[in-house]
Amino acid sequence: MKVLIVGGGKPLYFLCRNFTSKGYEVVIINRNREECVQLARQLTAVVVHGDGSDAGILKEAGAMGADAVLAITPNDQDNLVICQLASLKFGVPRAIALANDPDNAEVFEKLGVSAFSTTHIVGSLIEQRASLEQVLNLLPVGEGRVNVTEIVLDADSPVAGKFLKDIHLPKNALIAVVIRDNHPIVPRGANDLQAGDRVVLITLPENHGPVLKVFTGEKQ
Repeated sequence: MKVLIVGGGKPLYFLCRNFTSKGYEVVIINRNREECVQLARQLTAVVVHGDGSDAGILKEAGAMGADAVLAITPNDQDNLVICQLASLKFGVPRAIALANDPDNAEVFEKLGVSAFSTTHIVGSLIEQRASLEQVLNLLPVGEGRVNVTEIVLDADSPVAGKFLKDIHLPKNALIAVVIRDNHPIVPRGANDLQAGDRVVLITLPENHGPVLKVFTGEKQ
């Protein structure tokens, strides 16, 4: 898999190191010549000096044959242009942009560019802070539009001992699987929840926090 990353800084370094450890072919585009030299010395990646929002530089970096392009520069406009060029001009199947301003994430999506906001991600984690010990896994899917979360119930959980039919969840939320003593159960209304159960939830980003509070008892 060939991944082209446009940007710089520590996040790029660790992201690139993670990709190369998995055997991905990584190409970095960076505007800062000194940083390019440093990255080339530290990483087993091809480093191209230039402006990633320039179609010529993207072509030089091999965008035509890339499987994915990730634009993580500090400039949202550049990130948008990079992803649009990658998708429309070079036919890259996956182009993802960092929205430094979280308000831009929705704008990018409306323009056909997949986007993520670290502000939204960190905000969600802070919202969950009181129940972090119970949250085992949080997996955003569907371009971040859906969350699949695994949570373990403790004895103080307000839903422990209740039947599913008696648990009132916010709209667009679902208990998908209950794992009890390492045995998965596809639950129905007549099934109950017990302390120690691992519950897999499907939620939307906007109701993720309220759904967790149903299971942890954390007050608003």
